[in-house]
Amino acid sequence: MCNKQGAEVLATEGVRGYDYKLMAEDFIGQAAQRPTKKQACFHAVLSFHPHEKPEDSRIVSIAREYLQEIGIANTQFAITKHTDKAHLHVHLIANMVNNEARSIKDNHIGLRGKKAAQQLTLKHGLIVAERKNLALTHQEALDQSEANRYKIYTAIMESLPKCRNLEELKARLKTYGIEVLYKFKGQTQERQGISFRLEKDVFKGSKVDRSFSLGNLEKTLSQGQRQNPSQAMGATNPIPLSGHGVSNASNPAGQLAQELENIMLQSTGNLLSDLMKPEYVPQGVNPDLLREARKKKKRKRLR
Repeated sequence: MCNKQGAEVLATEGVRGYDYKLMAEDFIGQAAQRPTKKQACFHAVLSFHPHEKPEDSRIVSIAREYLQEIGIANTQFAITKHTDKAHLHVHLIANMVNNEARSIKDNHIGLRGKKAAQQLTLKHGLIVAERKNLALTHQEALDQSEANRYKIYTAIMESLPKCRNLEELKARLKTYGIEVLYKFKGQTQERQGISFRLEKDVFKGSKVDRSFSLGNLEKTLSQGQRQNPSQAMGATNPIPLSGHGVSNASNPAGQLAQELENIMLQSTGNLLSDLMKPEYVPQGVNPDLLREARKKKKRKRLR
C-alpha cells in the first residue's frame, strides 16, 4: 500500500509510518502476541467520487471515524492515500490484535463497514455513487486484473440489450474472448451462480457488478424482453471494446448501456435505496444457521 507511485501515508498509530518495512515489522510484532489469531490484519479501502478532492485532514478524520464505527480501537493502524486513479481513495490497515494483546472482534465486520460507510457519506455530505460511470474510469491506470474486470463489465453492458437469454449473452461474450461459467447445485443442472473468465482472470458476476449476479441477469433479460422484444430479435454484431469510457453522446454502445441501466433500475430497484435498507444480524449468530432455521420453518408450514 505504501511502496508505490502516488501513495502517501497520512496518519499512523503505533507504527513507524516513515518506512513501510519498519511499519510491517511493527504490525507483525504486535500480532505475534496472539499467535492463534488467524486474521490479524484488517484492510479496507474508502473511495471518494472523482469530483471530490477533500483535504488530507478531512480524509484522516473520516478514516478515524470509520475505524471507530466498526469497533477497531486501541490498536495500531495506518491511513495511506492513493492518487493513482481518477478517484482519490485511502487504504486503511489496522491490527486486529489491540495494544493490550487482546483480539478485536471481527464478526459481521463487512456488514458493519458497509453501514459505517453509508452513514459517513451522509454525515459528511459526500457524493453517493449509485452505479459505475465508465466515463470517469481511467482503465490505463488499472492493473491487468482490474482492467480485465472493467472489460468484462463493458462487454456485458454492450451485449445485454441485444440478448433474449443467457445462451445468447454467452455467445456474444465469446466474441470478446470472455467465457461464461456456471455454478451448479450439487450434482444437478440447476444453476446457482455465474462467473466470467477473461484471459487468466475469473470473476463472479456480482464481483463485476452487483447487477450481474445470476438472478439479476435473468431478471434484466426477462424485463428487457417484455419491454422491447423486437430490439433483442434485431440485434447486430457486438461493438468492440475501447480503452476509454462510454460516452452516450457519441458512442452507440453508450446509448445501449444507458438503455440497459434504465432496465436494470426498473427490475432491481434503485441501488442506493437497496444499500440503505437496514440489515440486522444478531451478534454472535452464524447467518448460515439463521437461513437454515428459516428453511426448516418453511418446510414445517408446507407439511
